[in-house]
Amino acid sequence: MIKDVILQQKNEILARLQEPYVARAYDARKADNDLIKVVIGPRRAGKSFFAMHLVRDQGDFGYVNFDDERLSGLKDNDELMAAVDSIYGKPKHLLLDEIQNIPKWELFVNRLQRQGYRLTITGSNAHLLASELATHLTGRHLPIYIFPFSFREYLLLRKEDSTDAEKLEAFRKYAETGGYPEPIVKGFDPREYLSTLLQSILYKDIVVRHRIRIPKGLEDLTAHLLANSAQRYSWNSLAKVAGRFSVHTAEKYMSHLEESFLFFSIRRFSFKIREQTRADRKLYCMDNGMATSSSFRLSPDIGKRYENVAAVTLRKLELEGKIGLFFWRNAEGEEVDFVVREDRRVTRLIQVCAEVPDSGTRMREMRALLKASVALGCVDLLILTDSFESEEDVSWFGLRGRVRFTPLWKWALDI
Repeated sequence: MIKDVILQQKNEILARLQEPYVARAYDARKADNDLIKVVIGPRRAGKSFFAMHLVRDQGDFGYVNFDDERLSGLKDNDELMAAVDSIYGKPKHLLLDEIQNIPKWELFVNRLQRQGYRLTITGSNAHLLASELATHLTGRHLPIYIFPFSFREYLLLRKEDSTDAEKLEAFRKYAETGGYPEPIVKGFDPREYLSTLLQSILYKDIVVRHRIRIPKGLEDLTAHLLANSAQRYSWNSLAKVAGRFSVHTAEKYMSHLEESFLFFSIRRFSFKIREQTRADRKLYCMDNGMATSSSFRLSPDIGKRYENVAAVTLRKLELEGKIGLFFWRNAEGEEVDFVVREDRRVTRLIQVCAEVPDSGTRMREMRALLKASVALGCVDLLILTDSFESEEDVSWFGLRGRVRFTPLWKWALDI
């Protein structure tokens, strides 16, 4: 019985590996070791498809998909591995898909690693949280983050965009519809698809997992957050959204939404950790398309949509441990969208300003950069735009700096 299931799954994965595939961005050098590779990211972002190609490229492999009702009552893991070894010829690499569906999966995975297998695992992101992995796979795992398509991956799929004008037009569409693979690859209506996906995430990953008895409050909070991406928030402001939250409940719901990769927050920069913790945060949606799905709409302000794209791009670098990410705001309310820190040093200040030709807007953005430059000791000043490109020496009442203007689509491709 189990051998028949594994054989059928082998035929399925071999068929899937023949389908068109857009190579995803990850550091292949870090994956060339015997650590357990844990592929993490939002639902339907392409984790399983990426993992299939990852193990295929490493050599001989075996595959088990635990999201199969015929394996739901599995009691003998040794019988399962005997079937895998028989069908795949004792493979060195194993892909265990939706591993959380078997009880005590972490003990099984740890045992397989001790036996010499090189493992790649995927699962519902709510079950593969960093905190749980740190507990179950202490020091023996490597997270690989797979998000919806980046703009570079989006272009690789489309293929026809070659001139700068075509890339700009493609980016404007990408900033509106987002990068979830299936609507792009299969031509699904993105709003209908993402609206359904949103409900799946809310109920499968949050309501059921955390036993939320009255989900209406969670839905109201989610709707509010989707409509207010790229905005500052406090726990008190979120508690007032539906009029029924305590601050504790708002904080708990927000934690669930971030664990499920629907949203993420960045903190206000301060040299004092306590001030960072207590200050307002800024909220971003993991994908612009999700924020425009169904009745929830990201602000029609193109600047907010562009800022959200830049935030997601930088967030992945932060999760990979390459940068620290913050925003900056002074006592006068002047703000810099992104503060990039590397090795305890602020290395870049970034504003997102689509409508640069407006001289008043441009000066306001540059003034904030100059003030942050002095406060944080950083001279790399960047403004991401729609299409404007330039480099200017700027002064403001004794403050001086050089500001680069770069189209966001070009910057996203370079990243």
